[in-house]
Formats: sequence, structure tokens, C-alpha cells
Amino acid sequence: MALGGFAIGTGEFSVMGLMPNIATDLALTEPEVGYAISAYAAGVVVGAPALAILGAKLRRKNLLMLLMALYTIGNVASALAPTFASMVAFRFISGIPHGTYFGIAAVVASQAVPIDERASAVSKMMLGLTLAMLLGNPLATVLGQYFGWRSAFLVVGLIALCTIGMIWRFIAHPHHEVASNPAKEIKAFSQSQVWFALAIAAIGFSGMFCVFSYLAPTMLQITMVSPQWIPFGLAAFGLGGIIGNIVGGKLADALQFRAVGYVLVWSVVVMLLFTVAASSIWSVLLGSMLVGTMIALTSPLQIRLMDIAHEAPSLAAASNHAALNLANALGPWLGGMAITAGMGWTITGYIGAATALVGLGIYLLARRLELKS
Repeated sequence: MALGGFAIGTGEFSVMGLMPNIATDLALTEPEVGYAISAYAAGVVVGAPALAILGAKLRRKNLLMLLMALYTIGNVASALAPTFASMVAFRFISGIPHGTYFGIAAVVASQAVPIDERASAVSKMMLGLTLAMLLGNPLATVLGQYFGWRSAFLVVGLIALCTIGMIWRFIAHPHHEVASNPAKEIKAFSQSQVWFALAIAAIGFSGMFCVFSYLAPTMLQITMVSPQWIPFGLAAFGLGGIIGNIVGGKLADALQFRAVGYVLVWSVVVMLLFTVAASSIWSVLLGSMLVGTMIALTSPLQIRLMDIAHEAPSLAAASNHAALNLANALGPWLGGMAITAGMGWTITGYIGAATALVGLGIYLLARRLELKS
């Protein structure tokens, strides 16, 4: 399951590392290439709840293989896209299985361990995504720089294809697995706390994607380094993601929902630091790593949703990734508008701090209402 996460993470973030190359090849601006990122995120937002409901009656192992098959097709088609418009469409298709895959994989992982180790198990499954940030995305960027950006998506498709074989070979069909009830899963989403958690993910997390989406052009335009440094910036972000993923899982096991508040406060701080860190290569690498630690928000929100919507574990887990990818659409969109308006590349850090503050406000409201009830 982590291998599938590695494929998805590499496929999702490759556009960010190869943004200057895609822009040059297709005669676009970097903010215009950002539409491909937003299209992928929109596919996740649409696909996560839809496929979780439609696939509710399937065995989870079979559903995971079907989702990886769709991801393979979407990435190969992205590599072969003749125009940018068709590439945007294929990026949307590639995003459709993303949220449901992580959601179903999270349920499988959490049910395989004692209840007090669920967040750590989910973070281990998510290790594939963070390894994609540390290794997959930088390597895809290097590959795209030397062999063309299309080669990166072909490799992602190959990894996704290998994942299908690994799932078929190593994941068993549990004898006690009970098929979900789509009507019951939808009904569980009538709780206000579910929507508070999703709003925190969609807004509070968007700043990380705002900074990350424009990291490559920021390094070129503000840090003034050669393109060969971009993979190192991406790797630094990935290292931060691994640290954040591990810490986030442990925080969630220890503090439950309170962990979300601590991570959001940390997010405001690191976003503001990034605005001044972009001026030199060593500080921008440190700043990128610190921004990557915001991944710590993922596991606490995942467990929160699975707890409060316990009758809809698959839909709840998948919807968390839909919300996170709504953040992936919102962040680049806000950053693109600000950069196009002439506010400079470092505006992404200020936007990130502002969205994290909004997320913190939603968290405090959710906590207040929960304590009063």
C-alpha cells in the first residue's frame, strides 16, 4: 500500500518540480501550468467520495487494485497528451482514484493494529507519500529535466502497475470483512464535526501547497540558483514531510484532536519563516524542509474523521484526502493570482500563514462546540 502511495505522491507532485520545463515546452507561464495541479486536485475532490460510495460493496483489496489501474491509465495518458488542454483533462482523471486509494488503505492499515496504534499505522502507510516527496519527486524532476517532462509520468504509470501486482500478492482478503452500506456512510456525514475537520484540511493545509507548487520558480527567481538545485529543494521538502508524518502520527496517538491545533500553530510560524528564507540557497532548503513538516496535520485529521464518522470509515478516510486536495487546488490558485498581480514569489508564504490561521480558527470553533455538547 505504501508503494501505491509512492506512485501517487510522485505523480501528484511531479508537475510542481517540472513546472518551468512544462511552461517552456508548451509556451505557458508558470501560473498557467498551475492549472494542471488544480485539475488533479479537483479530480481527487470529485473522485474520493464518489468512488468510496460506488465501491462500498467491493472487497477492499479488489478496490485498491482497480484504483491503481485507473491511476496507471491517467498517468500514461498525461505523458502522451498532445496539448496542454488534454493534459489538464488527463491530470483530472489521474486524480480521481487518489483519495479513495489512501482512504481505503488507511482503513486496512488501522484495522490491522491495536486501537491505540491506529494513527501510527496510518502514518506508516502514508510513508510512501512522504518518500515520494523526498525521493520520487526530485528523481522525477531530474528525469524530466534530462529526458523531457513526459518521461516522469510514464515512470509513475509503471510504478502504479507494479503496485497492482504487489497488492494482489501480499494483501489478503480478511474473513471478517463486511461490505459497507453506502446509505449509512452518507448519513454519517450529517455531523457538523465531520465538516469542521474537512474544512480544517481544505483551508488550513492549502498554504503548504501554495508554497510547494511555486517552490521551483521561487528558487530560480528569488534564490537565484541554477535549475540543478531544484531537486535539492524538493528533497528538503520531502525530508520535512517524513519528519512531519512520523511526528503527526505520534501526536495523534497521544493527543487525539488536540494535535491538530498544535500543528496549525507550527504551520503559521514556518510559513512566515519561509518568506525570509527564500533569499539564499541554504536558508531556502531549511525553509522548504520546515514547510514540509506540515504533513503532520494528515494523520490527526485522518483519525479524527474515522472516529467521529465511525459508521462510514471508508468515506470518511477518502473524504479527508478530498479535502486535502481541495487545499492542493486552493493553494496554487491563490498563489497564482497573487503572483500574477505582481506581489512577488515570496507572497506564497504569507498566503500560507493566513490560511493556517483560518484553519486554526475553525479548529478552535470545533473544539469549543465539542466541549459544550
